[in-house]
Amino acid sequence: MNGFLKWFFVFISEILKGFESIFRGLWDGLIQIFNIGEYIKIFGDYSVDFGVLDWILAILSVVIVAAIFLLAIFLIILLIRKYIRFRHSIVSDEDIIEELGTLQRQVLRLTKEKDEIMAMKVAQIGVVPGEAAAMPGSFAYQQTGGGIAALPEQAGGEGELVASNDGIVHTNEIRFSKLIEVDNFYKNYVAPEYNNEITLAGICEAYRNFACSRMHLFYDIKTIRLFIAGMASTKLIILQGISGTGKTSLPYSFGKFLQRDTTIASVQPSWRDRTELFGYFNEFTKNFNETEVLKRIYSSSYNDDVNFILLDEMNIARVEYYFAEMLSILEMPNADEWKLDLVPNVWSTDPENLDKGMLKIPQNIWYIGTANNDDSTFAISDKVYDRAQPINLDAKGIAFDAPDTPPMNLSFSHLNALFSEAFKMYPISQDTLKKIQQLDLWVIEKLRVAFGNRILKQMNLFVPVYVACGGEELDGVDYVLATKIFRKFESLNLAMLRDELKDLCVYLQRSFGRNSMKESIAYLERLQKLF
Repeated sequence: MNGFLKWFFVFISEILKGFESIFRGLWDGLIQIFNIGEYIKIFGDYSVDFGVLDWILAILSVVIVAAIFLLAIFLIILLIRKYIRFRHSIVSDEDIIEELGTLQRQVLRLTKEKDEIMAMKVAQIGVVPGEAAAMPGSFAYQQTGGGIAALPEQAGGEGELVASNDGIVHTNEIRFSKLIEVDNFYKNYVAPEYNNEITLAGICEAYRNFACSRMHLFYDIKTIRLFIAGMASTKLIILQGISGTGKTSLPYSFGKFLQRDTTIASVQPSWRDRTELFGYFNEFTKNFNETEVLKRIYSSSYNDDVNFILLDEMNIARVEYYFAEMLSILEMPNADEWKLDLVPNVWSTDPENLDKGMLKIPQNIWYIGTANNDDSTFAISDKVYDRAQPINLDAKGIAFDAPDTPPMNLSFSHLNALFSEAFKMYPISQDTLKKIQQLDLWVIEKLRVAFGNRILKQMNLFVPVYVACGGEELDGVDYVLATKIFRKFESLNLAMLRDELKDLCVYLQRSFGRNSMKESIAYLERLQKLF
């Protein structure tokens, strides 16, 4: 045993001497590297024989060596900091994972408690398993020969759902409180006396004077004509341009002019689906979370007014997300199919104008969106632009004097009749249509962009109403081409198409006249400068 201990002591001592040599060598090496005094002594011994060039090279060498040492120290410190930060991140992630696990355990515990409470409620009402199924809350159903019915001892109780063979759930609960208020309001509603004598041109002039005299808002008459013509061509209008040009004020003041305030929905960046716009059914409270937009759509089905819904800053979230369903509905050719599915079943206390849980979208309502193009917003896609009528507001209104003009009552029926009359009286001339077709072929050949039937259909609705409002036919055609056709050029490689854009400007002047198509030519020239 003594022999082993002597051997083990010598053996371990040799290993430890090796570690000692390593650490001593590292320490001696560090002392040798940073032995500034020795460096000064060596420099003093050899500098006596230095010439001018030797001094320069010596100083340069010292600077370079010092820079290398400083860089090495900096990199070491940087690596240490990154390691500490990395370790901190790992610890934070572990804390989050642990917290998530705790939350999941709490959710499971609460779910178990809810199930126990539900079981107690089922036991209290005396339901025999296999004969009835307990529904969320205190609602119980029993299978019958032809469908589902409430248990006899439950029927008629407060807050209970009783489903009958006709598919209607009979209950005392109300899930659409705001829409029920609309029903009650219109039971004793008396329609105002509408002005059914005014013309489209008269509407434009009256609104312009009203906005000036009553609200101190100044709009060019062309802007108002474009707005009215846009209403005739589509239910979705996009007002775009720089901030402060009156994009929000235009639909707001128009609602004041018609004495039917515009419903304003301020779009939020978090909007991802239709629930923020139209509301949703809360399964827990058994209430439908109604929005003002939904209430305005529903109330529009009762009246003959011209109604506006303003989507303020509409592209601060993606329009294709929260407005997708409405875009599809507005494309349906049959207006009777314009229905929004709200709830999957029918309650006996639902609003009167709901049809099997669906809300019919009335024709007397328009959706006006305002859009800014900056870093905080999303680009509006072609899918939205093709279904809408963009109106550019790029300049502040110029003040003018106008007579005091009161608001008016305008019925949708009269406005729609004026649109129909304009379609018959001021259709686009055959000569202009022929030039548009030739332009379409030229653009397809040179730039591989086609007009599309939807845009041509909107043009045939937009231009006649623009003329009836007091505008010129070619000006209306020019505006549609600039905002709905030539706008598509922005997606092309315009840096390679400068010559084609110049040729297009020449073609427009040669085909439509030298002093016409100013909007389109100005837009094309702006594209040439930008790209």
